[in-house]
Amino acid sequence: MSLTRIFLGLGSNVEREKHLDAGLEALAVFLRDMQCSPVFESQPVGIKSGPFFNLVVSAQTDLPLAELSRRLKLIEADNGRYAQDRKGLPLDIDVLFYGDLEGNFDGLILPRAEILKNAFVLWPLSLMAADKVHPGTGETLARMWADAQIDQVLAPVAFEWRGVQLTPERMLIG
Repeated sequence: MSLTRIFLGLGSNVEREKHLDAGLEALAVFLRDMQCSPVFESQPVGIKSGPFFNLVVSAQTDLPLAELSRRLKLIEADNGRYAQDRKGLPLDIDVLFYGDLEGNFDGLILPRAEILKNAFVLWPLSLMAADKVHPGTGETLARMWADAQIDQVLAPVAFEWRGVQLTPERMLIG
């Protein structure tokens, strides 16, 4: 069976640690070679709410895109994303890249447009896959981050998952 390298963006602004931890645990059940970026706190974009915690996950999957997307929606639902009485955004998981796929796949547009718009996506993505070339720009993610003119405040925050500090100490100082 062939494996596809994927990048997912995770975010939460309600019980942030709890929901990100639950999301990572659920992903770890069916993804392989899972690696996490540092975690960043960011102000909300496009909604009125408290600050978010965001990170990017890189992994390998043997799931087709439609099945991956379905499972991500189930994880979001398990964390209250679609509850009628929900406050804020308990857990959001977006497919940023699915291998080298480009285009519209049943409403899922890849690579995800937020990569070019949001610092909380581009910075952690550039740390995980600096040399990956974005097909829309022809530039590496590291070059895109270096040249980014995104007016968003982003702060690395300490976050531990499975006993491992995801955000390096050097990023937390200063």
